[in-house]
Amino acid sequence: VQLQASGGGLVQPGGSQRLSCGAFGSTYGIYGMGWFRQAPGKEREFVAAIHWSTSTTFYADSVRGRFTISRGDAMNPIYLTMSSLKPEDTAVYYCAARYSGRGELSSAQTYDYWGQGTKVTVSS
Repeated sequence: VQLQASGGGLVQPGGSQRLSCGAFGSTYGIYGMGWFRQAPGKEREFVAAIHWSTSTTFYADSVRGRFTISRGDAMNPIYLTMSSLKPEDTAVYYCAARYSGRGELSSAQTYDYWGQGTKVTVSS
């Protein structure tokens, strides 16, 4: 499956934004999907993930209560709705998919497919 994140842009602090993850190809057999981000000069970090069969969600402490990962349709299997955005949320956001059930959904190394990122800038 090929993935493509979209929906980024410039947002004022306290604002909201919704990111989409487009999928090209079958998502059959996926174990989970997630969102990760990478800020300038920093390592890629986990943001949110969803277990495919149960729709159980997982969040990084830094975004819990502000961000929501949700499932969509075959064309856009996941979304990330972000609210109460802070300047420290500025980063390139990536969506990813994995087929294996081994390892934590928060671990980037366990993901098989990655989309090109979309940049989110939180600034006044």
